[in-house]
Amino acid sequence: MADATWHSEDDTAAWARRLATRPQLANAYITLHGDLGAGKTTLVRHLLRALGVQGRIKSPTYAVVEPHEAGGLAIWHFDFYRFDDPREWEDAGLRDIFAAPGLKLAEWPEKAAGLAPPADLAIYLEAIDEMQRHVTLKAFTAPGQALLEGLQP
Repeated sequence: MADATWHSEDDTAAWARRLATRPQLANAYITLHGDLGAGKTTLVRHLLRALGVQGRIKSPTYAVVEPHEAGGLAIWHFDFYRFDDPREWEDAGLRDIFAAPGLKLAEWPEKAAGLAPPADLAIYLEAIDEMQRHVTLKAFTAPGQALLEGLQP
């Protein structure tokens, strides 16, 4: 576990760039936790840019999942905020996505509890004020531990 305070969006972007260099990221499942406005989508956008995703990066709030690709890496950005029926899991093909290689990033993962696999790394964001965020990182698997090793928020 590690925690810190990001004092600006520049801190968020800088940390996302460091995370993007970690080889363990390629097949990680990372969950993002926090209230509305905590900075979950902002962090994902910075990470996707750091990984080389081009074009518009949309929030998957209504689509549940937005696929991306960067340098041969498959990336799926999930937002389970509106997810309320476990049948959606099968209907949307999420079981297949989670079984495939690639990076999975999930906002509001508690809405899919019991369906998604355990997270490798969980990122907890808490807004202190309009600019600052308290950040806590927790690894739940060996790959998550390797990802977190030496990567302070």
